[in-house]
Amino acid sequence: MITLSEKLVFHIPHSQSLKEKRMVARSVMDKAKQKYNASIAEVGTQESHQVLTIGIAVVSGEHSHARNMMDEIIRFMERNADAELVEVVEY
Repeated sequence: MITLSEKLVFHIPHSQSLKEKRMVARSVMDKAKQKYNASIAEVGTQESHQVLTIGIAVVSGEHSHARNMMDEIIRFMERNADAELVEVVEY
């Protein structure tokens, strides 16, 4: 069993409140959860209006499949987030 996890940090320059940030977070996380079988959650910077930190975990029987899934999820979130992906922290 292979488990991969990564942390993504997004910058949301237009967000002026936590409510606006949560709308972006909920949208991108819910879309990714529906499309992929992965655990996705906000894991940090909860009090910052313009920084969104998301953790992703993928479990698979093969390392290559887990890595491909993680890469697909990251690309999907980059395309569908109303924010700029500024950092991918690998674990």
